[in-house]
Amino acid sequence: MKARTLGRAAGDVDHGTAGSGRSSHRGPDERVAQFVAEALGGARSVLDVGAGAGSYENVADAVTAVEPSASMRARRPARLTRAVDAVAEDLPFADGEFDAAMTLFSVHQWSDATAGLREVRRVTRGPVVVLTCDPATVRDFWLYDYAPEVLDTEARRHPPVDEIAAALGGTCAVEAVPIPLDCADGFNEAYYGRPEMLLDPAARQACSAWSFVDDGVRERFDRALRHDLASGAWDERFGDLRTRPTYEGSLVIVRATP
Repeated sequence: MKARTLGRAAGDVDHGTAGSGRSSHRGPDERVAQFVAEALGGARSVLDVGAGAGSYENVADAVTAVEPSASMRARRPARLTRAVDAVAEDLPFADGEFDAAMTLFSVHQWSDATAGLREVRRVTRGPVVVLTCDPATVRDFWLYDYAPEVLDTEARRHPPVDEIAAALGGTCAVEAVPIPLDCADGFNEAYYGRPEMLLDPAARQACSAWSFVDDGVRERFDRALRHDLASGAWDERFGDLRTRPTYEGSLVIVRATP
């Protein structure tokens, strides 16, 4: 399989610049965490690759975190173990060292997703769990009507689900993750029924795809959405989302077992 090399990757986002938005809008959501925990199947030793500030590390008893960004490592709370400074493509662990592994909202930032996933499989004897967005359905979200450049960016950055499965090998299952209406983790689709939230620049800053578009795109989005919210046009087209308890969008879990 051809290696997937992204235009801006594994450091493709300036976490130091985006940090304030992420810290206030990208907290863990317990319902999403439950899906991850179930996919890990009760594994005790878990590798978390691209762990960031460790938001979801309470899903397992013993987590070894890997995070290449110094600014993200510095944001890890003192209660968590210190993260290893390494990249997915070159993990400093022995073959089969971990019961399970996970990578959450991270694989699209790796410089070579195929090589990174193969490394994760090498060091993991049980399930590998990837929480990611399916690029085939990213553009189905209402945001595409207002800022297509943002979701085009998302679709380009995220590896196709079949490529993830092929890189991990073994038996793979893909499951859509329902996003709750009051989702605490502020990725774009978390605001499916709360469009006003995306008018907050800090909320947009917490979603890395917005860092790939220019001020003109952001200003056009802001004007168009404000207009449609004031006129009722957004609610006429999408208002049923405001009361829908969950939304199945592009968020999926890929679970691979040897």
